[in-house]
Amino acid sequence: MERLKELRRERVLSLRELEEKSGVSYNTIWRLEDGRQGAHPRTVRKLAEALGVDPKELIRETS
Repeated sequence: MERLKELRRERVLSLRELEEKSGVSYNTIWRLEDGRQGAHPRTVRKLAEALGVDPKELIRETS
């Protein structure tokens, strides 16, 4: 989920800050950004809400 890292950085959030805002663990966010794990729909919704975007924005492919 490359888009997750892009959006987090655009909002000037650290992994810890996104963890606090979303309720998703630091390790999970890190693994998602690094492509080591896929995301459950509930996790995508939590992260999207914390970042203020539609969940579809997180899962779209970047070019």
